[in-house]
Amino acid sequence: MEEIKTKRIYEDPSDDDGYRILVDRIWPRGVSKEDAKLDDWNKNIAPSDKLRKWFDHDPDKFDEFAKKYRKELDDKKEDLTAIRKKAEKQKVTVLFGAKDTEHNQAVVLQKVLKL
Repeated sequence: MEEIKTKRIYEDPSDDDGYRILVDRIWPRGVSKEDAKLDDWNKNIAPSDKLRKWFDHDPDKFDEFAKKYRKELDDKKEDLTAIRKKAEKQKVTVLFGAKDTEHNQAVVLQKVLKL
């Protein structure tokens, strides 16, 4: 498997990113779709609105958020498999809009994908 990494969508795209997939349910403010240089925007694999609003990017809630998000991902096996297949052939960059680079859904998803 090639590398699966995370990156803020606000960072400039790089040739080293490989397959770029946004995993936010809501389009990030201030980023044009052209500038994002996405290969995919998978809202389906993003946390549910209910979970996203509950978490509210509170680092103190991250462990519980990660647990609940992994449970939601149990129903997204087809999406996870598709991303893993991409990662067999090329690098995959999981993009997110949150300011916190350590406490967000992309970090959780990256770990799940590597299992």
